[in-house]
Amino acid sequence: MASTASTTKQTFVYPFAPELPMPPLRTELLGGKGKGCAEMASIGMPVPSGIIITTEACNDYRRQGRTFPHGLEDQLKAGIKVLEELNKRTFASAVNPLLVSVRSGARVSMPGMMDTVLDLG
Repeated sequence: MASTASTTKQTFVYPFAPELPMPPLRTELLGGKGKGCAEMASIGMPVPSGIIITTEACNDYRRQGRTFPHGLEDQLKAGIKVLEELNKRTFASAVNPLLVSVRSGARVSMPGMMDTVLDLG
């Protein structure tokens, strides 16, 4: 789906887990790591649930002068809410925190591309 200013809402965030519908398994949309994790979750492999921010979101971010594309922030919040419900934990909670890892991905593997942030939240 192309980014447009029309009433069509672009999906920038896809949650994944064995119990969720499978996102479109396209490397050019989800990146290699995102596609692989979503695919493994969809066949019941024991991977942690997660959310994928699309390559389109990244491209729009760069095109728009390093500002979030319209709708991305709300979709991120909704994706975190899905993870909170699946894991029965709350992001940024002092009592029962949902901790996440932030990992970069690309359409083509690029070793050393970016750092990983572990235990965020």
